[in-house]
Amino acid sequence: MALAKIGAWSCNLSDSRLSWTSGVYDLFGLPANKAIDRRQTVEMYTEESREAMERLRSQAILVKGTFTLDAQIVRSAGDVRWMRVTGEMTHTACGSPFLHGLKQDVTEEKLRSETLRRLAENDALTGLASRAVYENRFLNRRRTALPFLPLGALILLDLDGFKGINDRLGHLAGDACLKIFGERLSASFPDALLIARIGGDEFAVIVGNETKPPSIKARLAGFQSLLTAPMIWRDQMFTVAATSGMAVPRDPYSYDPEELFVIADAALYATKRRLQRIRASHSA
Repeated sequence: MALAKIGAWSCNLSDSRLSWTSGVYDLFGLPANKAIDRRQTVEMYTEESREAMERLRSQAILVKGTFTLDAQIVRSAGDVRWMRVTGEMTHTACGSPFLHGLKQDVTEEKLRSETLRRLAENDALTGLASRAVYENRFLNRRRTALPFLPLGALILLDLDGFKGINDRLGHLAGDACLKIFGERLSASFPDALLIARIGGDEFAVIVGNETKPPSIKARLAGFQSLLTAPMIWRDQMFTVAATSGMAVPRDPYSYDPEELFVIADAALYATKRRLQRIRASHSA
């Protein structure tokens, strides 16, 4: 039990007196000779965990059943730990009611799980949401499904001249460019519902309907201005631009994500063609 960071506990329901083995003292960061008071130890739970624990505990007492909970505690030193609590309602031979069970430190397990989740859900280069998250949470949702959230707009963006940076300065410079682009995009849309890298140099921003289209367009203009600031990588200085296309749903609560994607994508490429014509006329 010590190797598995597990301790046993019991609580006499007649007077709330607690009994712990050394493993539980270690988990809470308390000396084994310290008198324990249930009210004080409950205060070490985070608010959300405390509410869940009290609810499950009361239910177990009511139905004379069991409960399991992964709870978060803040120890006296200020560090946060996760513990898996199991409990069972029972009676002693003389009929006294009490709860007993196990508490296990699962902090490392939680950290590993969170790391794997981040790897699965976040683009490793930019830290933005991955394409898989964008597709699962937004694009692949059917019209009949509950909406992602009330939607203000879908914005698609891609970098102009990104291939030239890769060809001229190499892929590491291209990676640095994408990372800086993602940081500036996040700074321009801090309250976006989702910002994702959906391709090599392609990005999507999903904005809630509390932000109206004129304000979204103003933010896009501000983002374009922010992009003009030079990017510096290994004493090399370069700038990039981005083309964007936006689609606004008629109803923020009922929309077809794929239809919005097609509209935003068409708007993006219409802008690209227009800019290409302008450049061609200037060079003629």
